Amino acid sequence: MHDFVVVGAGSAGSVVASRLSEDPSVRVLLLEAGSGRVPRESRIPAAFSKLFKTEYDWQYRTAPEGELANRSLYWPRGRMLGGSSALNAMIWTPPAREDLDGWEAAGNRDWSWADLEPTLARAERSGQDPRRPGEVGIDVAHPDAVNPVTEALLAAALASGIPSNNGFRAGRMDGAGRFRVTQARGARVSSATGYLDPVRHRPNLTIVPNATVDQILFEGRRTTGVRYRATGTGAAKASGRVVLAAGAIGSPHLLLRSGIGPAPLLAGHRIPVVADLPGVGKNLQDHLAIGLMYRCREPVTLAGADRLANVIRYLIRRDGPLTSNVAEAGAFLRLGRETDRPDVELLFAPSFFVDHGLANPPGHGFTVAAILLRPRSRGEVTLASADPLHAPTIAANYLTTGPDLELLEAGLVRAKAIAERPEVERFRGAEFLPGPAENLERFIRTRSETLYHPVGTCRMGAGPDTVVDDRLRVHEAEDLWVVDGSIMPEITAGHPHAAIVMIAERAAEFLRHGR
Repeated sequence: MHDFVVVGAGSAGSVVASRLSEDPSVRVLLLEAGSGRVPRESRIPAAFSKLFKTEYDWQYRTAPEGELANRSLYWPRGRMLGGSSALNAMIWTPPAREDLDGWEAAGNRDWSWADLEPTLARAERSGQDPRRPGEVGIDVAHPDAVNPVTEALLAAALASGIPSNNGFRAGRMDGAGRFRVTQARGARVSSATGYLDPVRHRPNLTIVPNATVDQILFEGRRTTGVRYRATGTGAAKASGRVVLAAGAIGSPHLLLRSGIGPAPLLAGHRIPVVADLPGVGKNLQDHLAIGLMYRCREPVTLAGADRLANVIRYLIRRDGPLTSNVAEAGAFLRLGRETDRPDVELLFAPSFFVDHGLANPPGHGFTVAAILLRPRSRGEVTLASADPLHAPTIAANYLTTGPDLELLEAGLVRAKAIAERPEVERFRGAEFLPGPAENLERFIRTRSETLYHPVGTCRMGAGPDTVVDDRLRVHEAEDLWVVDGSIMPEITAGHPHAAIVMIAERAAEFLRHGR
């Protein structure tokens, strides 16, 4: 029997398993549905989109989105050690101070910025410093190489009056600057790289890849373990307290299949009810993105990054264009009325990014994207079938509430104004998307895509629509926790990877000290 069974070795699960196993008296089993092998495309920063629609990707799709021309959107999510931190764009932005203070104001004690800043600092390492034996954490650094197109776009943003904010540190998001990235010496650092690789030797930590968890097991409402299937071993059971870290889609899906969720839904699928929690799967939030694209007049973008000379340069020296995270810089803006934090982000990328980078046209180009940071619209993850092999139904419900569309349109107007400033004239060619005759609303509805940040589906709090308390214990269940981005009451104003690692570090404190 294990003391803890951690389900999911992604952005959060890798952190929790690593921290819990620091105590040699605690036995930890870490189950990962995906591969235990890290593909080369994950380690090479600029190659991350080559993992999309492969065996390393869950390849989720939403239900048809009525406000987005009835399109079913593709949602890539990592299916390997490190989870989505092994195929994301490596952007490291702490949450805004107001994000965390809002979580605490909603009734979640000890979740303010002041409470969590030391936790976040503990997770960060300098990407330039060598690791000591057994040292864990996420290496964070400024990228070694920034494309000249990115530099021109950033100069244009600053010249337009946006204040400088290089690195977006300390919970202060407003302004424009280069992003810090989760890299060390030119290679990606995922949660698995940072938290599992240094401690794999621990005898009390067992990592089982290719292990799909079918169900959480209970005696009454006390959690006793999980039932799972692992490649080469077939069906198996693991006993112990369970920490669910399967992400904003996987965690609610597993809770529902195990009998925790809205009783009418469970009854409709003939699943015995363990706990009637109507909030499971609700409160889904995501950052919606839409990109203006221009052809580039000089052959300096990432279109040629995978040339043989650059590959050899990367393999020998770990530098050059392949170290780019593509979205190299950005700006966080307040465009809505009476907002206390940024609600729109602009991303500057020296590349086309059509259909998640999978359908880029030939030639050189660049993108200035607008992202809706604080959507009012809410979606849900729900059961399509009780069969564990059947994907859940995902309804993001983009642009169904409030000023979401208006804010995205305002973001595109700002993006266009920056892209067409004199600082970018040297590089700016013809507008590729949307094209000068295109209506902005129609462009948003027919072309916008996820920025890969689903959160909120196991909301933390004490109300009737919440799933976990402020110690991340599942309501009305014993010895069961959810630790991942699904617990966020409200999505963060920045890219959520740093916040998810922070959540996992905080949860490990609670679990280790019995709080």
